[in-house]
Amino acid sequence: MPPRIPFEEITHLFSEFERTAWRLETRRGYASDRQGARFQAFMCGIEPRPEPDHPWNVNVRQRAAEGARFSRVRIIDEPPTDGQRFLMATAAGNVVAGEDIRVLTRAEANRLELPEHDLWLFDSRILVRMHIDDTDTTIGVELVDDAAEVLAACRARDAAWPLARPTAEVWTQVRSSV
Repeated sequence: MPPRIPFEEITHLFSEFERTAWRLETRRGYASDRQGARFQAFMCGIEPRPEPDHPWNVNVRQRAAEGARFSRVRIIDEPPTDGQRFLMATAAGNVVAGEDIRVLTRAEANRLELPEHDLWLFDSRILVRMHIDDTDTTIGVELVDDAAEVLAACRARDAAWPLARPTAEVWTQVRSSV
């Protein structure tokens, strides 16, 4: 098993990848979201406003202008958890910046036998496995260079992507049912 390193040690990959950065999100929520004021406001019924000047969105816009592509598949429960609803509510700002964010039900993810851990896949050759504890806090990442594991992540992406639905489409349905 590759050594676990702090997430900060791989952040350069988000500006240095060549063509594609793909994320699989498997959690029912993230501690970093729950601790923020935007999440607390969302739980009080206030829709999150886009943050076009957030460094993430600035980088996505810049990389998209260079021809690179950010995309992700978020696995959601039925019904979605508060954390998953928050992620869908905030996705619009990321999408405007140039990121393609889609959702897939947990039942479908299980049927496809997708990984049960979060990951990033850069240019179909660099795999970053996220380590997240029971409180939904990221405690480190692994840079995986094993060809079989990278190929498995590529296969997971290729299985999930065509079945995942655009977040905005699903969010419209979820929001109307709350």
